[in-house]
Amino acid sequence: MTARPIRFRSPFDALVAIGGFAGSNLRYFVDLLVGGLAATLLVNVVGSFALGVVVYGALRLGRLAPGTRAVLATGFLSSLTTYSTFAVQTVQSSPTVLVGNVLANYALGFAGVLAGRTLVAAVDRRRNR
Repeated sequence: MTARPIRFRSPFDALVAIGGFAGSNLRYFVDLLVGGLAATLLVNVVGSFALGVVVYGALRLGRLAPGTRAVLATGFLSSLTTYSTFAVQTVQSSPTVLVGNVLANYALGFAGVLAGRTLVAAVDRRRNR
């Protein structure tokens, strides 16, 4: 069987791949520095905040080009954050840690998105004064 070359259908495919490479490497680096449940929680919360900024910034301010959104949201931030690692680490934890980890990831993840949205709204209000 002969391997076929990788063909990107659009420039966005390459941008997503570049962002994914960077995001997954940053997550790996954070895991080396912090490790374990804390590293996963950190990347999920920071990634949720950043995704809130990117998504609401694009919608409200209209400042992000589609390519920028592709590299940041779909590529970088989707590779930085990790549901699968969160799920595996949680299942491997004691029952008390399991409950705390689920609550922390979901509560702080949602809080991160809301904080990102709030930041964009504040910037938009200040800009429109």
